[in-house]
Amino acid sequence: METIDNRAMRRTLLDRAGLSASPTAPFDKAALQRLIERLGYVQIDSIQVVERAHHVILHSRNHRYRHEMLRQLLEEDRTLFEHWTHDACVIPTSHFPHWQHRFEQARRQLSGGRYAKRLGSKPTRVLDHVRERVHREGALRTRDFENAAGVKRNSWWGWTQEKTALEVLWRCGEFAISHRDGFEKAYDRIEAVIPAEVRDRKIDREESVAWKCEQALERLGAASPAEIAGFWGSFKADTASAWAKAGLDSGELVEVRVEDAKGKPGPPRLASAHFARDVEDAASASKRLRLLCPFDPLIRDRKRTSHVFGFDYRIEVFVPAAKREYGYYVFPILEGEKLTGRIDLKAHRADGVLEVKGLWWEQGVRESRARSERLQRALRRLGRFAGAPEVRGL
Repeated sequence: METIDNRAMRRTLLDRAGLSASPTAPFDKAALQRLIERLGYVQIDSIQVVERAHHVILHSRNHRYRHEMLRQLLEEDRTLFEHWTHDACVIPTSHFPHWQHRFEQARRQLSGGRYAKRLGSKPTRVLDHVRERVHREGALRTRDFENAAGVKRNSWWGWTQEKTALEVLWRCGEFAISHRDGFEKAYDRIEAVIPAEVRDRKIDREESVAWKCEQALERLGAASPAEIAGFWGSFKADTASAWAKAGLDSGELVEVRVEDAKGKPGPPRLASAHFARDVEDAASASKRLRLLCPFDPLIRDRKRTSHVFGFDYRIEVFVPAAKREYGYYVFPILEGEKLTGRIDLKAHRADGVLEVKGLWWEQGVRESRARSERLQRALRRLGRFAGAPEVRGL
């Protein structure tokens, strides 16, 4: 069983995560589309302590990225759509046929549980009412509905019956996100959003599972069945295990070991038969210091991040302030092939200030003048992008 050198694995993962290319290379909508296709998806998150997660993820890969590029691809070109993987994400529209089985699964799951409770005692009437208005009026937001059932706005964290109906119809594939006003979703019929050539294409579940496993492994490089299944969040590990067994039997897959950050080989992982060759061809990591969003795809799997990069990380948004080890919204610091530290940031856009609330370098990382200057430049870049160009607190 071949063992993959730790440094080579880090270089490979950075390359596949779009973090090896020059962050100042020419960049336009077409380049953005290619980047998101390379990543597979980009997670969306509502927290705007500095800037929303999807924008920071894209900006960290190319500093020429602008918000308007993503809006045009989503709302005008329709080459991207919003739906779920492990979380809410922006996804290439070419992937849409593989979401049909997810819609079927959602229809089965959403017939009971919390969503059924939120719809009230007459769910069919609520769903039909919402359908009728959207079919008649086009894209609508939650605020466009009167709450005929009289449920208080703050119940279920603000989820009225109409809001629940919109979400259910979206998750089940009957509605799609047409656009956003600020960060508020506007829902429309799926026929009005997703192009017919992908919307009407049917793929059987076995083919879709194989595609998702292959695509996940391409981005993960070497992974366990649980990691493969977790990439898209569409099926369980035993389904990925069955796919892996067939691949091992046919010779399309092999098992490898990946060295951890201390050089110790880890447990067997699945990889493509040509992975060892691909590792040798991976691009060298960019030397520019980058600040990674807490939801960046490179660090989403915390166990993999710890194993490969020797960097233990968790988001402490939901940790009480007194119990936080670092801070509310902490950005990992990437330098070359290493995660060298973390920094807690907050943007005060009204004052144009990016506040540094805390900075922690990893053990063994020296805080030199050159490193401090690189960090200051990265902070100024992020601050300008977030509308808070003045850096304070460092």
